[in-house]
Amino acid sequence: MNTGLLVDLMINGVIVGALYGVVAISFVLIYKSTKVLNFAQGEFLLIGAWVCWTLLVRWQLPLFLAFPICLVGMLAFGVLVQVALLRPLTGEPIISVIMATIGLSIFLDALTKLIFGATPQPFPDLLSETKIHIFGLRVAAAYVASLAASLLIMAGFAVFFRYSRLGLAMRAASFDRQAAQSMGVSIQLVAAMAWAISAAVSAVAGITVGVVNGVSSGLASFGIKVFPVVILGGLDSIVGGAVGGLIIGLIENIVHYVDTQFLGWGGVHETAPFYILVFVLMVFPYGLFGTRDIERV
Repeated sequence: MNTGLLVDLMINGVIVGALYGVVAISFVLIYKSTKVLNFAQGEFLLIGAWVCWTLLVRWQLPLFLAFPICLVGMLAFGVLVQVALLRPLTGEPIISVIMATIGLSIFLDALTKLIFGATPQPFPDLLSETKIHIFGLRVAAAYVASLAASLLIMAGFAVFFRYSRLGLAMRAASFDRQAAQSMGVSIQLVAAMAWAISAAVSAVAGITVGVVNGVSSGLASFGIKVFPVVILGGLDSIVGGAVGGLIIGLIENIVHYVDTQFLGWGGVHETAPFYILVFVLMVFPYGLFGTRDIERV
């Protein structure tokens, strides 16, 4: 039994799980505010990473300029998607909105491949190769920075929803849209800002993954893996998104350890989250923290 490998994979599970949690929170943010399932969430990560890569590599901008420019651009992109694509579908059947986000996902994936190609591109060496010692283990600085960024984003969401006017308006709209609107909350503004914040936060997650693994179309797969995370935590739960991400990240890496050490099947950890998705839907249809929807006839 390789204990060192297990500990390494557990640390990796926490780091990757925190990133899953950040993307899941972005997904939940849109759903809570607009009741829309965004199937293009993974492409938001991809576009954010490509934009930052372009600013750093092709335009040779320093990081302290490239990063905020990328975030502002992604905020504008999120608003554009909501206003141009989804606002005209207000009042339409939910299947129409879902198909619109699926179409957006396909379009953005094809567009990024057309512009940037399908070959993975490395980020500049933003972090030193120096290893950081954690509990006697040597962990790459990029992974530590990735975890720190994820935790800061989660803390930022907590402060935003608890203390900011916009955050309180989003919470009110998610509980009761009609009551919030009667109190002067602009539902259209809430929806636009939810998409904007989701796009910007997803971009940060995409950049973080890109720094470690490089940027390619495969980055959008994070959006696919978010679905088991969101279902596990609960579609309308911010806390559930964070907890679900950590659980899925750890389970993925534990399954990977069991597979490499004992089973030898190969690739089981890639499908493990979806087995969990099926199990959760059967046993906990609302997820661990989701709100039960009770209808009386």
